[in-house]
Amino acid sequence: MSRFGKTLMASAISLAMASCASARADTPQPINASGNAPAVAADTAVPIEKATPAWAHNDPKMNAFIDNLIAQMTLQEKIGQLTLLTSDWESTGPTMRDSYKQDIAAGRVGAIFNAYTAKYTRELQQAAVEGTRLKIPLLFGYDVIHGHRTIFPISLGEAASWDMAAVEKSARVSAEEASAEGIHWTFSPMVDVSRDPRWGRISEGAGEDVYLGSKVAVARVHGYQGTDLAATDTVLATTKHYAAYGAAQAGRDYNTVDISERTLRDVYLPPFKATVDAGVATIMTSFNEYDGIPASGSKYLLTDVLRDQWGFDGFVVTDYTSINEMVPHGYSKDLAQAGEQAINAGVDMDMQGAVFMENLEKSVKEGRVSQATVDRAVRRVLEMKYRLGLFDDPYRYSNEAREKATLYKPEFLEAARDVARKSMVLLKNENNALPLTASAKSIALIGPLGDSKTDMIGSWSAAGDRQTRPITVLQGLKERAPKGTTVAYAKGASYEFADAGKTDGFAEALALASKSDVIIAAMGEKWDMTGEAASRTSLDLPGNQQALLEQLVATGKPVILLLMSGRPNTVGWADQHVAAILEAWYPGTMAGKAVADVLFGDYNPSGKLPMTFPRTVGQVPLYYDQKNTGRPIELGEPGAKYVSRYLNTPNTPLYRFGYGLSYTSFSYSPVTLSAPSMAANGAITASATITNTGKRAGEEVVQLYVRDLVGSVTRPVQELKGFEKIMLKPGESRNVSFTLRPADLAFTRADMSHGWEPGEFQLWIAPSSGAKASTPVTFTVTE
Repeated sequence: MSRFGKTLMASAISLAMASCASARADTPQPINASGNAPAVAADTAVPIEKATPAWAHNDPKMNAFIDNLIAQMTLQEKIGQLTLLTSDWESTGPTMRDSYKQDIAAGRVGAIFNAYTAKYTRELQQAAVEGTRLKIPLLFGYDVIHGHRTIFPISLGEAASWDMAAVEKSARVSAEEASAEGIHWTFSPMVDVSRDPRWGRISEGAGEDVYLGSKVAVARVHGYQGTDLAATDTVLATTKHYAAYGAAQAGRDYNTVDISERTLRDVYLPPFKATVDAGVATIMTSFNEYDGIPASGSKYLLTDVLRDQWGFDGFVVTDYTSINEMVPHGYSKDLAQAGEQAINAGVDMDMQGAVFMENLEKSVKEGRVSQATVDRAVRRVLEMKYRLGLFDDPYRYSNEAREKATLYKPEFLEAARDVARKSMVLLKNENNALPLTASAKSIALIGPLGDSKTDMIGSWSAAGDRQTRPITVLQGLKERAPKGTTVAYAKGASYEFADAGKTDGFAEALALASKSDVIIAAMGEKWDMTGEAASRTSLDLPGNQQALLEQLVATGKPVILLLMSGRPNTVGWADQHVAAILEAWYPGTMAGKAVADVLFGDYNPSGKLPMTFPRTVGQVPLYYDQKNTGRPIELGEPGAKYVSRYLNTPNTPLYRFGYGLSYTSFSYSPVTLSAPSMAANGAITASATITNTGKRAGEEVVQLYVRDLVGSVTRPVQELKGFEKIMLKPGESRNVSFTLRPADLAFTRADMSHGWEPGEFQLWIAPSSGAKASTPVTFTVTE
């Protein structure tokens, strides 16, 4: 194995997105000898409409320039453009390994990640441009996931806002700061749908739903890339991890994925396609295998689907050493074969593994990889550098004056505060325990996350400052508390796994609680308990937090649980015993101010859950758009024996997908339809009147759900098909309408074609998922 080699995982799939064929629920389908409906042959699949982003326009001048450049390049120099290596950071600042410096000088490296600051990227760029034969500029990439210097809420938290303008604003600010520090390219958005909260990387995504996840993904691409890739305040976006990484077995990172092709098409691929349609510039392969093939080795996934069917025109980069990992996967006999399989499948750039650097030249000379294949990959990389304007001015992103003027702008910090409070979800509020009132003269803030700067910005926080910049909850509450109100803090408990069973600090916390009017328990997970390589078999509060929480409740004082984490936690006991629960995720740099805004009522919480919260980890995976069984449990008959149920726990979740409370209340009128049915070329509009029936102005996320009652294959009990976030004053009403067309009801049918089917459907306009959230109406789709 090379000096760069290490092992993780990857995935691959098969897909045949076809045009709407004539499979219908009410028409018998042909069957083959095995009794199954035959799949559509690959050569009959009609490619769906290809993406045509503005940046992908044909540019004769660019084409001529790159033709000329490629003609001058040696094979080693070409391979260099397909090689991405890392920079390092030490306490004294950025540094580059001596061997990497030599590789750059020799033209053997085309891109660097983890290199930032205007000064440092200029130094590296100078080495490439002024020290190499062809003066080809480097491309600088970085994990700008939910902020760069100014850190926004974790990605899952942002999705909880259901506010696409806010999500796009977060990505826009991230791009402005990152580009000001010399970065051209971010490895975001992560669009992996996941239904398993044991998986740590759900914190990076948008949750369990295909529709919401696709909307969030597109908003992030637009925020990062803007309308012009050549603008120096934008960065290339990367959709990851292609594909089905969120379906890792047992919720364990890098694990095998084993799902049907139909599930792959209907659940895991749509957010990727949405970003391709939105013009995303690059795609990253995933670690996991799918159907026995690692993603970085799948020609069908990377070429047939991504290129030929979807029309993707950017370049494909692997995740960290995922080509190397094809060897321990058992798919490649050695690194040389792994590299051949990857580039022939459609990989353009090798991240950190140096497999191309060390093996590809020999593979080409011995005929296992064609020169044309290498040239095609090189062209894709050079085109992006050209579109960024790096050949005109390789230093255009490395401007120290701009850097100084851009980072931590007051408007950026205010945007982070705004998105943070929009992301928070009020899960419980018994007897209007929140917002805090002037009668609470003494507030006890207790818990390991109450005064922890390090935890506030969560995992994958890029170049965020953990030590000095984040505003803690204690700081925020003290600053905002009304005159005459005291805020005191005791850590009390620990979130460390090793501290479970200990009671150190309990006495101090309980003493403080006993002399306070209200208790805010700031509890949850340590920041690095979520993110990559952070899977858990328990979703309970870690450490000895639960034990302290129970003793705090026993004081008889009102307890508000301020929950900060990167995944749904099992907080059933808290739901039964505390006065209020506010899910704040990891709120970011402006955490304390945003939390105070919500707790004191300066902002009325409007977030809704992007993931289902289970009662217990034993229910996982649990998600709203599940399918029914032949023996569904009927509400009102919990004791029924021979139905699909648990003996000791209800089937229902603790909190549903789309759920979230407000400091005001909303009523929904019955749904009305513009017509009882629609034809193949028609549409139907569903409407409901939403009224603010409370005493405060507030925002409500109005959600549209549909159920296809009978299909050529079984269909989910509900599917999100639309949402709108509205602001209403007390007593104000608004009519909210959604228009559906047959194409909005498409799925992978029995014959594996993609399209809609005629039949009967139910429709809800509701405040959350769940069949009891509102009364459905019925409509039909005709041929």
